[in-house]
Amino acid sequence: MHIARACTKEIGVSDLMDQRFAFLEKVIRSAGRLVKQGYDARTANTHAMKGPQDFLTETDLASEAHIRSAIAEAFPDDSFFGEEGGGSVEGNVWVVDPIDGTANFTRGVDHFCISIGFVADGVPEMGAIYNPVTEAFYCARRGQGATLNGRKLGVSNTAAFSAASIELGWSPRISNERYLHALSELLRIGSNVRRLGSGAMALAHVADGRSDAYVELHMNSWDCVPGLLIVSEAGGAVCPYLALGDLRAGGPVLAATPALAEGISKAVGIPLRADLL
Repeated sequence: MHIARACTKEIGVSDLMDQRFAFLEKVIRSAGRLVKQGYDARTANTHAMKGPQDFLTETDLASEAHIRSAIAEAFPDDSFFGEEGGGSVEGNVWVVDPIDGTANFTRGVDHFCISIGFVADGVPEMGAIYNPVTEAFYCARRGQGATLNGRKLGVSNTAAFSAASIELGWSPRISNERYLHALSELLRIGSNVRRLGSGAMALAHVADGRSDAYVELHMNSWDCVPGLLIVSEAGGAVCPYLALGDLRAGGPVLAATPALAEGISKAVGIPLRADLL
């Protein structure tokens, strides 16, 4: 009798995960329609500043409210943690960035996205990144691989730093000296370094091989938890983000094609394994 109850519970959990994964695509695409409308209708006076180089638009707020409401209706027992409104990180939690790359969004640059992940008791289970302008939809589920618009993803096979293209994210939480040191070290080992203004999209580009690595010395969970899972499921090497930081406080991020990962880790001082701390 106890075994039967356990099996029933196990099947129920699996079914609920299937439902969440199907819901994930629906909610991120519906939020994408709202964000695309806001992008097309934007004007010079529809944003405010949260901090240095940190923009808040009306569309950010509307997108997060839409996603939060949909999750509350579909999965009322799940927690929600969003960039704009915060929330809880306890138990089963959805981490949400309603627009990552808001500075690009406000300037009419179509390199931005919505980023949504689901973490069950500290384990990232699924994630999605969606650019509503290009309609690039990246998603992954733990142990089941990663896709871009249904096509299986794999990281690049770049093996030499002289051929490597690495994106380095900037954060006002980190001193310019530390950022410039990391930049200098990446240049020293021979890589090309760039910055395009959306950390979540940068991780997606590592997963699909357009970049060979992404590094950021401090990143919030809503920006990176979905992307780190997508890179990992695409065969990339990633740092143990939740061992180095946590969902609420954030932490350093490294995601790379495997042949370059150790060299980048040494250059920027971000461990690939928790036992290197």
